[in-house]
Amino acid sequence: MAKRNTIDNSKLTFKQRLSALSNLPHFFKLVWLSSPGKTALSFILRIIRSAMPVALLYVGKLIVDQVVALNRHTGDTDHHYLWKLVAIEFALAILTDGLNRMINLLDSLLGDLFSNYTSMRIMRHAATLDLDQFEDSVFYDKLERARQQTVGRTILLSQVMSQVQDMISMGFLVAGLLAFNPWLILLLLISIIPSFLGESYFNNQNYALTRSQTPERRELDYTRYLGASDETAKEIKIFNLAEFVINRFQTLSDKFYTDNRKLAVRRSAWGTFFSVLGSAGYYAAYVFIIFQTINGKTSVGDLTFLAGSFRQLRSLMEGMLSRFTTVSQGAIYLNDFLEFFEIKPKIKVAEKPLPFPYPIKQGFTFEDVGFRYRNSENWANRHLSFTLHPGEKLALVGENGAGKTTLVKLLARLYDPTEGRILLDGADIRDYAIEDLRFHIGVIFQDYLRYQMTLSQNIAVGNIGELENEELIKKAARESLADMLAEKLPHKYEQWLGRRFNDGVELSGGEWQKVALARAYMKDAQLLILDEPTAALDARAEYEVFQRFAQMTKGKSAVLISHRFSTARLADRIIVLEKVRS
Repeated sequence: MAKRNTIDNSKLTFKQRLSALSNLPHFFKLVWLSSPGKTALSFILRIIRSAMPVALLYVGKLIVDQVVALNRHTGDTDHHYLWKLVAIEFALAILTDGLNRMINLLDSLLGDLFSNYTSMRIMRHAATLDLDQFEDSVFYDKLERARQQTVGRTILLSQVMSQVQDMISMGFLVAGLLAFNPWLILLLLISIIPSFLGESYFNNQNYALTRSQTPERRELDYTRYLGASDETAKEIKIFNLAEFVINRFQTLSDKFYTDNRKLAVRRSAWGTFFSVLGSAGYYAAYVFIIFQTINGKTSVGDLTFLAGSFRQLRSLMEGMLSRFTTVSQGAIYLNDFLEFFEIKPKIKVAEKPLPFPYPIKQGFTFEDVGFRYRNSENWANRHLSFTLHPGEKLALVGENGAGKTTLVKLLARLYDPTEGRILLDGADIRDYAIEDLRFHIGVIFQDYLRYQMTLSQNIAVGNIGELENEELIKKAARESLADMLAEKLPHKYEQWLGRRFNDGVELSGGEWQKVALARAYMKDAQLLILDEPTAALDARAEYEVFQRFAQMTKGKSAVLISHRFSTARLADRIIVLEKVRS
C-alpha cells in the first residue's frame, strides 16, 4: 500500500498545513466529476459576487458626498444624480442578495451530489478489497473515517471558493486604503494575526482529539445500536442487559463530553481575548480616519468609504485567516479519505486469465494448503491435501474452529492460501479471473445476510444479473421450498422482508434460510456449497432440503457442511477436519 506523508496529529505546523493543501486539487477533481456544470457556475457567480463589496462602498461614498454637496447648496434642486446613485446601490444590494442565494443553493446541491458520488466511490473501492482486510480493526478505522469524509466535504469546497472570492474583494479594498494611507494595512494585520494564531492552535487540538477518538466513537455507535435495535432487543431483555449497555454508553459519552468541554472552554476564553485585541485595532484605525476628516484632509464620503473598507477588510482578513485554518484542517482530513483509496487488495488478479473450464474435468485439488488469518499466530487450516472430483458430493465435518468455513472461503478465493496452492483442472485458481471463478461457484454461508428488501430481490442476489427474470426466481424458490412461503405473504414475491421499512414482514429463522437457499439455485454453478445454512431447521426439514439439493446437483460438484451425521451420509465422501494445534 502506498504511504502518504505521516502527520503528527497533535502538533500540526504551518508548513504541514500548507503541505496538506496539496490534497485540494484531487478534491476539486472529485467535486468536478460530481457535477461539472454546477461547479463551473458556482465559481463564475463567486467571481461576480467578489466585486460587490467595493462597488457598494464606492456608490455609498458618492451618495454621501452628493448629499453633503446638496446640503451646502440649498438652492440646488437637481436631485436626479443623487436618486440615480440610490437606485444603483439598491440594484447592487438586490444583485448581492440574489448571488448569495444562488451560491448557497449551488453549494447545497453540490453537497448532495458530492456525498452521493464519493459514497459510491467508496463502495466500489471496498468491493475490490479482500475479505480479511474487512476483518482488520485498523482498516475498519480507515474505512469509517473515509465514510465520514463523504458528508459535508462540499463545505470545504465552499470555503476554498470563498477564499478566492474574498481575495478578489480584498484586492479592490486594499487599493483604496493604500491610496489613502498604507499604515492602515499594517495596523489591520497587527489586529488580526493573534486571533488567527489562536484559531489555528485550537483547530490543531480539535483535529488531534477527533482522530484519537475514532475507535471509541465506533464503540459508542455500536453500544447505541445494542441498546435500541430490533436485532438485539431479545437478548437485551432476556439477559437484563439494559443497564449494562446504558452504563457503558454513559461512560464513553461522558469521557467524550469531558474532553470536548475542556477544549471548548479554553478555546472560548482565548477567543474572547483575541477578539478584544482585534476590536482595539479596528477602532484605532477608525479614530485616525475621523481625525483626518475633521482636519479636512478627506471628505465625509471618503470617511464612510475608508471606514467601511477597513471594517470589511478586517472582517474579510479575519475570515480568510480563520478559514485558512479550517481549509487546511479539511485538507488534512482529506488524508483519511484519500488514504482509503490507496489501500490495495492483496489478492492479485491474473493479467491474462485462463478461460474457466466448462465443464470441469479434473476438479479442485488442494496441495498442502494452509491458511493463517492476519495478525494471528494460529493456523486456521494446514496441510490440506485432497481432490474434489467433478460431480462429487463432499461433506466436511469437524468441531467448531476446525476451519470448515475457512476452507470454503479458500475455494471461492475470498482468501488466498498462506502456503500451498489450490488447482482447478491442473491450473492454479489464481490463474483464472476471480469473477468467473465466483460465478461458477454457488455458496450459501451459515451467516447469510437477511436483506431488508423484497422476497424477489432477496432471492435474486444469488445472481443479480437475473433480477428481472421472474421465472428463474420462482424456479429457485420452488427448489428451496421458499415458494410456499411466498404464497403466504400478502404481496407474494414483492413483499418487503424485515421490520426496518414500512409494511415489512419478519420471517422465522427457518423461513429466512429457505430464502437464502434459493439464492444457490439462481445460477447454473458447477460447484455448490452449503455451509450449515439449515441450522435453524429441524432434522427432518434439513434432511428434505439436502435431499432436494442432492437431486439438483446431479452431475455437479457439491460441498456440504453439517453437524448432523444423517446429512453427511448423503455425500459421496466425508472429510473430517481437526483444529490445528500450534
